[in-house]
Amino acid sequence: MTSLTERAEQAANSEQSAVEAAPQYTAPAAADPLPTYDFEASEDYPAPDMIPVHLAWLRVRNDVRAVAKSDRHIENNKVKYHFRGIEAALNAFGPATLRHGITVMAVDMETAYRDTKSSRGNPMRECTVIVTWQIVGPKGDSLPLLKSAGESLDSGDKGTAKAQSLALRALLFNTGMIPTGDPEPEAVHVERGEAPQRSALEYRDEIVDPKTTPGRLEQISYELKSARMLHVKVPNENGDEETLDDLGMRHYKERTGGGQ
Repeated sequence: MTSLTERAEQAANSEQSAVEAAPQYTAPAAADPLPTYDFEASEDYPAPDMIPVHLAWLRVRNDVRAVAKSDRHIENNKVKYHFRGIEAALNAFGPATLRHGITVMAVDMETAYRDTKSSRGNPMRECTVIVTWQIVGPKGDSLPLLKSAGESLDSGDKGTAKAQSLALRALLFNTGMIPTGDPEPEAVHVERGEAPQRSALEYRDEIVDPKTTPGRLEQISYELKSARMLHVKVPNENGDEETLDDLGMRHYKERTGGGQ
């Protein structure tokens, strides 16, 4: 009969054999970075310091500090102005967030769309997004949820992606306290021109359109209030007279589940 000590030794040897026989994990090869990044493909990012997220984000800000306006807007073969696009933001913040264990994630997004026209009369689609972001630190803790907005005008199907990119750029530059070098807002005075007012029937058609999002319905309500058109009556989808305010509220509740 084997003793308890011998049984323990046998069990230990069996477990060791199982560990040695198990396939070893091999980390996947890192994807090649964008050629515009400053770091080399072989650069190693060691494990970040396990510090609270607000300190890790402060280190990111300390690494970035400023982003040059290296992108150019060209018209008729002439540079009209310089700007900092989303690539400039990612090239600056991407390596810094990796070094300090910061993850930036979009956790929610509200969109609104509107058909409009360019200055030349071409049909365009306006997209406005409000994105909620979560900044997570190396220990798994996170900053309070942050929101940023983005707006775009596009003739194709890229409007939402453009607006999202602008929202991300705004988040990184604003939370990173990146200096803009732009003139003071109060140093320039611009007289606002009168935008062409839409008719009540145009608003009615957009409200009853199933593709109109709740976010856009909220925006329409604000536009109607500004134009003092909330109580204008129009034929609804059933042919009955209804104010634009009641029509918009009813469809908003139906699309958000508030009318159930």
